[in-house]
Amino acid sequence: MTDPDEIDGATRVELYRTMVLARTFEEAMLREYHADKGPGFDIGKGLVPGEMHLAAGQEPVAAGVCAHLTTDDAVTATHRPHHFAVAHGVDLRRMAAEIFGRETGLGRGRGGHMHLFDPATHFSCSGIIAEGYPPALGQAFAFQRKGTDRVAVAVTGEGAANQGAFHESLNLAALWRLPVVFVVEDNDWGISVPRASSTCVPSNAVRAAGYDMPGERIEDNAVEAVYAAAGRAVARARAGDGPSLIEVHTLRLWGHFEGDAQAYRKDIEDVPGRDPLPTYERTLSAAGLLDAAAAATIKSDAVARVEDAVTFAKNSPTPDPDEARRYVFADGRVA
Repeated sequence: MTDPDEIDGATRVELYRTMVLARTFEEAMLREYHADKGPGFDIGKGLVPGEMHLAAGQEPVAAGVCAHLTTDDAVTATHRPHHFAVAHGVDLRRMAAEIFGRETGLGRGRGGHMHLFDPATHFSCSGIIAEGYPPALGQAFAFQRKGTDRVAVAVTGEGAANQGAFHESLNLAALWRLPVVFVVEDNDWGISVPRASSTCVPSNAVRAAGYDMPGERIEDNAVEAVYAAAGRAVARARAGDGPSLIEVHTLRLWGHFEGDAQAYRKDIEDVPGRDPLPTYERTLSAAGLLDAAAAATIKSDAVARVEDAVTFAKNSPTPDPDEARRYVFADGRVA
């Protein structure tokens, strides 16, 4: 565990603020997604149709990593992307509008929540497992060729560490000494499969040695330990010393997707007690950095920002059906 004294008080509070904002956004998406799915549960109904993968519990990973980035750096996230999008500064209004399938969204409502693309912050994500790793290499290669100190961060889950794209990306990044930080979010479950049933090593961080790069595993979903590890990895990348891998043992508070009954999950009753937000709030309170009034203000500010984004999304127009085939090609021609 990182010594808290190594991180200044303002940064610690800012980590908490980012975590609260990300959680508030997920809670709003949970509410809006389920608001009109009944009677019963129809995945195709409502203002937010389709699948929904929420990242409640995994906020420490995004907050700790993105605290070291600027919007000139690139982030490629997973099918569970909102916490990284929030932490990296993606516009909340346009992200909410995209999730609601509105014309004002990041992708004009065509992509939905698993396909968020924001050129302004160099953020992207995909529903394909481990898909974000190869594009991050391309971004890092471009940064390197241009002689900048910009870095790319590639995020995936522990289940994706068994994919070919994972290993191919680590190999090439090390070979070319690319400025990329690989992040693995280990939330214990690859959909409904426990990691011990699918992965031969207890920590994917040990796999970094096979590609001649530093590897580090963070336990206990500890945001300050993530912050410290990410600081080392990002500094290494900016200095031109090549890639690093960080795996964080995090927590998925809710189901793999909304509607997941989680019958496979034996620990479900204990999960709420491991929520990282109240845990970190108590840590900051004990350190004299956060009192009840300050915490309440941070939460109310987050609610105001998120509800503004939700209202913006709901009031935005839906795409014109006559333009359904637009943007298939880069110049906007119809198919």
